[in-house]
Amino acid sequence: MLTLVTGATGQVGRGFVPRLLAQARPGERVRVIVRDETRAAALAERGAEVVVGDLRDTDVLGKALTGADAVVNIAASFRGVPDEEIRAVNRDAAVELGRAAVASGVRRFVQASTILVYGEGRGRPHVEDDPSVPGGPMWMTYPESKLEAEHGLLALEGLDVRIGRLAFVYGEGDPHLPGITRWTAIQPATKRHHLVHVADAAQGLLRLLHAPGADGRVYNIADDAPVTVLEIHQLLGAEPPADGPDPDPWYGIASTDRVRRELGYRPHFPTLWAARDAGAL
Repeated sequence: MLTLVTGATGQVGRGFVPRLLAQARPGERVRVIVRDETRAAALAERGAEVVVGDLRDTDVLGKALTGADAVVNIAASFRGVPDEEIRAVNRDAAVELGRAAVASGVRRFVQASTILVYGEGRGRPHVEDDPSVPGGPMWMTYPESKLEAEHGLLALEGLDVRIGRLAFVYGEGDPHLPGITRWTAIQPATKRHHLVHVADAAQGLLRLLHAPGADGRVYNIADDAPVTVLEIHQLLGAEPPADGPDPDPWYGIASTDRVRRELGYRPHFPTLWAARDAGAL
């Protein structure tokens, strides 16, 4: 089995690919697409095949997909870039990758998405069958483009597509958590965020990749205990956040019941505090 991974040098990919390589059985191969070969040197040393080029280059796609049995698409663009770039990477490139995968005979496609696609809260944790209700404090081009990519990929015929909707990823040196205070400072102290350690994001995506019978299924991947903005700021030693009530306390909170029951997922770091105590931040 040959698995092609995109976004291998990004925050999620850096946690996923080494674990995929470590779990590889005899005869299983891992290939990655990167724009900067030097950033993939450590992966190459561990046995990954490296294809250099842009995900949006059809010639590069053709080379990368040759002989592939599965694709894990982790590549993403979000903060700090124009909306057009976000749509080009998250939606257009993802769907084009799916089409190219079908043409190349790839059997399985795992798409990394986000729990933010649900939009506004429902008075309970979001479940995978909930339709998107755009809006709320974190609705932007990023979740919109990810949702459109999901729809485009699931509509492709002849491809076994599985969607993993990730909570806010942190851990193992990922700078997302320290950076979160730039935009949580104006949120109510009681506002909750659902997190997932990078080790558990990797675990969830690996389970999606290998599970039989998950064709067309969507799974939330998160930890067990959302944390408040106040708790995040206290852990990071940041200035206290704004005071006041949270107008939508279920925004961005997702149920992991499906991935637990169907794929046996159990987070290695069930809470942010568990990761802190283990020195895994």
